[in-house]
Amino acid sequence: MATGYAELLRARHAVRLLTGTLVGRLPNATAHIAIVLFSRAEGASYTLAGVLATVYGLATAVGQPLLGRAVDLYGQLRVMLPAAVVSALGMGAFAAVGIEPLPAALAAVLVAGVFTPPLEGGLRALWPSVLRDRRRVHTAYALDSVAQEVMFTVGPLLVTLAVALWSEAGALLVINAIGVLGALSVVVSPPSRAWRSEPREAHWLGALRSSGLLALLGSFLCVGVSLGSITVAAVAYADEVGGGDLVYALIMSGIGFGALVGGLAYGARPWPGSPEGRLRALAGLLALGYLPLALVPGPVAMTVLACVAGLFLAPALTCAFVVVDRHAPSGTVTEAFSWLVTVFGVGAALGTAVVGPAIEWGGSAGGFLVPGAGGLAAFAVLALTRRALEGPARAVPGPAAGGPPPSPQVTGGENDRNGAPEPGFRSGHQA
Repeated sequence: MATGYAELLRARHAVRLLTGTLVGRLPNATAHIAIVLFSRAEGASYTLAGVLATVYGLATAVGQPLLGRAVDLYGQLRVMLPAAVVSALGMGAFAAVGIEPLPAALAAVLVAGVFTPPLEGGLRALWPSVLRDRRRVHTAYALDSVAQEVMFTVGPLLVTLAVALWSEAGALLVINAIGVLGALSVVVSPPSRAWRSEPREAHWLGALRSSGLLALLGSFLCVGVSLGSITVAAVAYADEVGGGDLVYALIMSGIGFGALVGGLAYGARPWPGSPEGRLRALAGLLALGYLPLALVPGPVAMTVLACVAGLFLAPALTCAFVVVDRHAPSGTVTEAFSWLVTVFGVGAALGTAVVGPAIEWGGSAGGFLVPGAGGLAAFAVLALTRRALEGPARAVPGPAAGGPPPSPQVTGGENDRNGAPEPGFRSGHQA
């Protein structure tokens, strides 16, 4: 297992791009907790703190595909670095203004959210031109999924540490300054500066004119519902069985650990069949993993079930990245990846809203029915849109002008049943 990842990380620029992207995304990964902690320190109610965090989340959901489209049109350096700076300035203004006057606070977090740079989509667009090997690109997608789990685990701890060392306002400033440095590290790297999107057909729908991509986004909206609802249902469960924060931490850590193990295992070897068919299977397994949570056994057994529930999340995400790259219209790949980020976030917000009434109706068991239902809905969307997802994919482009030819090692990652390379593998080219 370790050999494939070691080979990937030895590739030129790979460590820098992965690390820089994770550091650059730190403000986004920690924004909700940082906003709530700062707002509470300024005297805001939990309701107002939640409203400010929600405004940031919704603004990010709107801004990601818009900035992703701009990256496809104008390149990464010209869009991502200014966006990172403006987003950090928005958070800086929020730290300076506080919660009064409220319109200024809302405007500040709105700007910070809208201009959050689409580093996540940008990295996935860069991998093919950096690695030039289908198998290694898919391994990179798996490592990316695993790294997200680590970031969303470590990020809140860093915010807590920054608050302890400085203050809530200091945490906002430091985390966002670090994020700008991460974005800078990525966009001034040779692969990012040289990357150009493929030629695109002018169309107001952009990436959304692909029926296959729409099917995928519909499915992962439901996966987002599952993840958003689990976090609230786990709180209700901890309250019911006692143990408070410890039980909650065990459940959420179990899901993260399962995703970590599943992602590493999935990315360590090639898999037969089309990625679309494999994604349907993974969505089905994801739903089957979520359903037993509604049994709400004791904390130890519940932690084991949480590990199982997380096991297929990172593999499903990894496979979804491949499907996005295959179905995004030419010249829209960063936008397409950014739409995946957006629907995931919107789905999580919907899950958080829906799970409350479910808990009131059936306690924590009722709450855990929501992620199971979300998983089943995700599978159903993929099953009902099978024809759209298995439609013709794009042809593999030839060598980029002025650059080396693609690696001949294109077998073993996402090949068809006869061993021939799949079509539709490209995310851009070098200038």
